[in-house]
Amino acid sequence: MRKCVIFDLDGTLVHSLPDIAAAMNRSLQKYGLPAIEESAYKYKVGNGVLKLTERCIGEHKEMYQQVLDAYRADYAEHNQVNSHAYRGVPEMLKALCEKGVDVCVLTNKDQADAERVLAHYFPDVRFSIIRGRTEGVPLKPDPAGALLIAKTLEADIADCWYVGDTNTDMKCGNAAGMETIGVLWGYRPREELTANGARHLVSEPDEIVDLITA
Repeated sequence: MRKCVIFDLDGTLVHSLPDIAAAMNRSLQKYGLPAIEESAYKYKVGNGVLKLTERCIGEHKEMYQQVLDAYRADYAEHNQVNSHAYRGVPEMLKALCEKGVDVCVLTNKDQADAERVLAHYFPDVRFSIIRGRTEGVPLKPDPAGALLIAKTLEADIADCWYVGDTNTDMKCGNAAGMETIGVLWGYRPREELTANGARHLVSEPDEIVDLITA
């Protein structure tokens, strides 16, 4: 049975926080709302654009739709400005593909944004499945998206791994019954990953290859 590994995107494969923060701050300021420190976005991202917008507008709920629409348009045009693939990640992804592992992505990002970002930063990687926010499929930490990927690939859950950088990812992977790997170069600390059931922690991308292909 082929092995399958499902990756989170933001904070796991790509350091995308600068572009997310810049696009949201421009959208907030467009409607007279205050900008937010980039570092604070580490705890605002991870649950999709709808929750991101809700967290950023605070009590100004009447501005929700305007800010959401502005952000979506802005980020679609500016998601490749100051983002970058984490060091060693492109090589890690290609190594997994070469070893016959199905490499997939499950993200709470909008589908179109996920596809654009991955195509830009990993043009040489063959992703088996890219699944972003899709109507009718619950967002992570609900395991539905991860289980759907496994079903589509006809993969045994025992042969599936889930890799991410937040509590949302660990909850998703564990709820799906998959082996979970928490990455320490992302947006949340070691303590959050271990507290939410990360079965493995890695400091370098090549450790993922070693774990999955052992």
